[in-house]
Amino acid sequence: MTTTTHRPADTAARVPIEELRPLLRGTLTTPADPEYDELRAVYNAMIDRRPALIAQCRDAADVVACVRFAVQHRLDVAVRGGGHNAGGLAVADGALVVDLRQMRSVSVEPEKGIVRVEGGCVWADVDHATVACGLATPSGFVASTGVGGLTLGGGIGYLTRRYGLTVDNLVSADVVLADGRLVVADESHHSDLFWALRGGGGNFGVVTSFTFRCHPIGEDGVVIGDPVLYDIADTAEVMRWYRELLPGLPEELSGWIALLTIPPAPPFPEELWGRKACGIVWCYTGPHDRADEVLAPVRDFGSPLVVGLHPMPFTALQSAFDPLFPAGLQWYWRADFFDSISDDAIDVHLRHGSLLPTGQSTMHLYPIDGAASRVDEDATAFAYRDGGWAGVIVGVDPDPGNAQLLTDWTKAYWDDLHPHSVGGAYVNFMMDEGADRVQASYKGNYDRLSRVKTAYDPDNVFHVNQNILPG
Repeated sequence: MTTTTHRPADTAARVPIEELRPLLRGTLTTPADPEYDELRAVYNAMIDRRPALIAQCRDAADVVACVRFAVQHRLDVAVRGGGHNAGGLAVADGALVVDLRQMRSVSVEPEKGIVRVEGGCVWADVDHATVACGLATPSGFVASTGVGGLTLGGGIGYLTRRYGLTVDNLVSADVVLADGRLVVADESHHSDLFWALRGGGGNFGVVTSFTFRCHPIGEDGVVIGDPVLYDIADTAEVMRWYRELLPGLPEELSGWIALLTIPPAPPFPEELWGRKACGIVWCYTGPHDRADEVLAPVRDFGSPLVVGLHPMPFTALQSAFDPLFPAGLQWYWRADFFDSISDDAIDVHLRHGSLLPTGQSTMHLYPIDGAASRVDEDATAFAYRDGGWAGVIVGVDPDPGNAQLLTDWTKAYWDDLHPHSVGGAYVNFMMDEGADRVQASYKGNYDRLSRVKTAYDPDNVFHVNQNILPG
C-alpha cells in the first residue's frame, strides 16, 4: 500500500555513518545488513517503509547522538517506541529511525506511588512491575501497546473513569529536544513542554523515560472483568442500554463496547465460534465485597451469549487480546470522537457491523468520562473531555490479498459514521490523514501546541508523526 520515495541505500552511503557508530552503545543497521528487514518491520503489515539507518538505542545518550547526527546531516528522524502505531509512523523512507525498544527498564517506588518507565517499554512491562504491588498506572486495553505512543497521544483505558487518562498521571518526562539537549519536563521545569507532551504526540522531542503516578486497583491487583457478549442482532438494544447505564455506574467499573466476531478458540464455547456479536468488556477495580451489587445490572441485562465476568489479575485482562492480534497483520484504521451514541449512529453501527469483512475486523467505543472528564480541556494538550467516547473502526486480517477489502469496509463505515461525530479523533488511532484532521483532533488547543512546537522544534525535525506545524 505504501510506495518508496527514497533510496535508503543511497542515503546511507552519502552520510558518514562511521562517525555515528562509535557514539552509540547500541547498534546501527543499514539496508546492507541481514537484520535490516526484520528491524524495519512494524506492527501493521500494510506499512512497508525503508529507512536509511536504524539505531537501536541503549540509553538517552544514544538518542542524543542520533538526533544531533540526523540534524547535522539533514536526515528525517522517525522515533520508534515499543508498540503499535496505527499509521506506521515509527519508520519512514530514507530516515534515521531512533529505535527505543532496547530501553525497557521499569522501576517502582510503591511507598511513593510512582513508577519510572523507559521509552521502549510496552505496558506489559509496566503492569508486571506495578500489579505485583497491587498498583497500576492508567494505560490502555492491550498489553503489547507501547508506553511512549499511548502516553503521548493521551492514554485511554480501563482505568480512565476512575483515575483519568495516562497523561493525567504523568509526573515528568526526560526528553531529547531537536537541538540535542536532554531536559526534564514537569510542572516546574519546561512546563509548556510538559503541557504539550500530554496528548500532543511525538512532535516535541524523543521521550526517553516517563514517571507516572500509580493507584491501588482491585484486591492486591486482582480485578473482576472480561466480556459480556450478545448476538449482533441485539446491537441497537445493547447500545441504547449501555449509553444510558454507563454515566451512572460507579467509577470503579468501566466498560468498552465492540462489534466483533467471536474468536474460534477457548474460552469461548465452540458453538459460538465465528458468530458476529456485540460485546462489552467490563473491568471492575473496586473492593470485591461490593462486586455483586455493582455488577448486577451488567449481568442481568438482556439475553447474553456469554457472561465472562470473573476475578483475574489486572495483567491477565490487559493481555487478554494480545494473542488475537499478533504483530504482522494487515490493518486499516479510521477513528473519531463522539459526545453521544445517537440512534442514527446506532443504525450505522448495526448496518456495517453486520458486514464485518474478516474475523479480526472490529469496531470499538472507549468511554472518556468520570475522572478524565473532570479535567479542563485546556489543562493538557488532550482536549476531548466532554464525557463521550473515542471510537475506532479497524479492518484486520493476516492475508495481504485482503488489504483492499479491509480498507473499503473501514472507509465506508467511517464515511457513514463520521457525520455523527464531534470532528476530531484520538491521534493514536489515526492513519496519515492530513493536517486538517490533526488540527481538528486538538480543538482549541492546537494554536498553543503550534506555539510550543515553534519554541522547541522550529525546524520541524520531529515531523514523522501526526504533525503539528510550528506557528
